[in-house]
Amino acid sequence: MSRLFMFEKPLGMRDTLPELYEKKDGVRTYMSDTMKLWGYQFIETPTLEYYETVGAASAIADQQLFKLLDKEGHTLVLRPDMTAPIARVAASKLLEEDLPVRLAYSANVFRAQQREGGRPAEFEQIGVECLNEDTVSCDGEVIALLISSLKKAGLPQFQVSVGHVGFAQELFVQILGTNGRANALRKFLFEKNYVGYREHVNSLQLSSIDKQRLLKLLQLRGGEEVIGQALDIIENDKGKEAIVELKELWDVIKDYGVEDYVKFDFTIVSHMSYYSGILFEAYAGNVGFPIGNGGRYSLIEKFGKKASATGFAVRVDMLLEALGGGQLENTTHCIFFSQERRKEAFQLAREMHEQGQKAVLQDITGVNNLDAFTKRFAETTYLIGGRGDE
Repeated sequence: MSRLFMFEKPLGMRDTLPELYEKKDGVRTYMSDTMKLWGYQFIETPTLEYYETVGAASAIADQQLFKLLDKEGHTLVLRPDMTAPIARVAASKLLEEDLPVRLAYSANVFRAQQREGGRPAEFEQIGVECLNEDTVSCDGEVIALLISSLKKAGLPQFQVSVGHVGFAQELFVQILGTNGRANALRKFLFEKNYVGYREHVNSLQLSSIDKQRLLKLLQLRGGEEVIGQALDIIENDKGKEAIVELKELWDVIKDYGVEDYVKFDFTIVSHMSYYSGILFEAYAGNVGFPIGNGGRYSLIEKFGKKASATGFAVRVDMLLEALGGGQLENTTHCIFFSQERRKEAFQLAREMHEQGQKAVLQDITGVNNLDAFTKRFAETTYLIGGRGDE
């Protein structure tokens, strides 16, 4: 192997060193325990999936998929998200009795990045899927669980922005006439390029009234009051149905008592083509991207089962960034021992482990710089020579 690559990693891949791993593990534990309390059961799926099934259903751009061939010549992909694999499992094994199913997961996903992108190509998601349940109560439950999970993870301040895929879609098609013309505006919204959106709207050959309706969409952000404002710019029934769902959702959110964390944002759109209803994104300070997102989707139908679902996924790396870089509390005890007192040291460590305390055993002859080594631990015990040397 060339020495050039000895310490290099493939593009977008990262090492996780012990302190960061400990932080990730803590966040994962708090969130997963919360999900279990809400009745969600954890599931694991293979890292590798068939391209023709999960790869094609995932809605991740083809150029972002990591592909390889098995020995039979079938094209495989490293899973680019968890929603498609869970939809596969649910359609084939879990929805036979036509009852709601609540699943959770914590897993790494893989998406190839451009060299100039600077984003990880492998990252961990933790999330839930509420399957075979098409009520607004289910949407509200998932949003409330997202909020509860983030709070348990230690995030003090954040906001969940809620929209509906049907509102902007119906508004654009109603005014512009075709999906093709609507896609340009959706792209501006997805990229949060509101300046470009305004410029594009002003360049269109439309009446001043229709332009104002399109521009007013950008103002539909806030509390319950924006629902009435949305009714002022939409005319067709499908668009109004989206508003009715959001109004019902707000009532559910208030009953959960988490309305202080929720705002409406009618500009939210998704690049995931399988979303079919309510959408939401979670934002926290000092992070330029959503730390989590979700919504209602119809992906399960691609695997031959007619069922609706709602879920969310949280980016663990983004959540850690939002939590900040505080030092972990050091609670590890180090027991130094000499050969004469090795058995005694082992017994002390065993007792500490049984009591749930962290303890490291270290032969005193194996450390050259004792002062530097002891700084890693909260406390130290020396069992050296006779008992009088302790």
